[in-house]
Amino acid sequence: MEHIVFLDRDSIRAEIHRPAFPHEWQEYSATAATQVAERLQNATIAISNKVPLMAGSISQTKSLRMIAVCATGTNNVDLDYCRAHGIVVSNIRNYAVHTVPEHVFAMILALQRGLPGYREDVRNGLWQKAEQFCLFTRPIRDLHGSTLGVIGNGALGRATAKLGEAFGMRVLIAEHKNAQTVRAGYTSFDNVLMESDVITLHCPLTPATHHMIGAAELKKMRSHALLINTARGGLVDEAALVPALAQGVIGGAGFDVLTVEPPRAGNPLLDLDLPNFILTPHIAWASRDAMQTMADQLIENIEAFVRGEPRNRVV
Repeated sequence: MEHIVFLDRDSIRAEIHRPAFPHEWQEYSATAATQVAERLQNATIAISNKVPLMAGSISQTKSLRMIAVCATGTNNVDLDYCRAHGIVVSNIRNYAVHTVPEHVFAMILALQRGLPGYREDVRNGLWQKAEQFCLFTRPIRDLHGSTLGVIGNGALGRATAKLGEAFGMRVLIAEHKNAQTVRAGYTSFDNVLMESDVITLHCPLTPATHHMIGAAELKKMRSHALLINTARGGLVDEAALVPALAQGVIGGAGFDVLTVEPPRAGNPLLDLDLPNFILTPHIAWASRDAMQTMADQLIENIEAFVRGEPRNRVV
């Protein structure tokens, strides 16, 4: 009988239908890294959203055969160890193809039209003191006719590009940074930085993409350009972003992710109180519909593994 352990059940606000095969189910609201080995001692299948599953912990388990990641990103799992020890790792795919692009454009529209700043102006009584019917304190830009640069051409990047096209934007898909050749349908990384009015990130965090946007890249962007990050915090050098926003190197930024989450030790972006910056707490993916899709696919992945037909395999 399979023994399934869900390490961080409270990270998913959705109904989870239990697998249609004999099993034992154990779930914890949350699990610290130091508790992983003990809680997975007798597990054959582990479920984790963001709990780290590193070699030091999973090597102490007795019968672990599968890790079902309840997310798309797998940087919290030691994939090399799992590959070497025959542990199947499956993830969730394409569940957020509507909710993340919608969040991206919520941020873009708010920043492009100066909504955070205008809201603050009204709160401060500027409209009430205006000499005419409207208030012109901040620039407003249309999306139509502007250029959207998309870094990452997976399902989320493509869905975001499609929304950009619907807004009448010219869309550029970025080639890998430092690539020697540019594939058909792609634009060089540097040209995307220099030509885009809005840049949105949709790539995984790897050693190659860590701090792919730093001070040098920010300086290549247009002074009015927006940088949107709903992917992973480590893609951007956050310390470099702060002065870039404060000094007008770029026009604004919308972030849904930070390098360390939750940011218990602080983060320079948490203290950034500027009308051209929006920070949300990693919830771009978290619409009710998307979370239910994720929960359903999680169980489908586990049932497929038990049938001997693993799906959505990373390892």
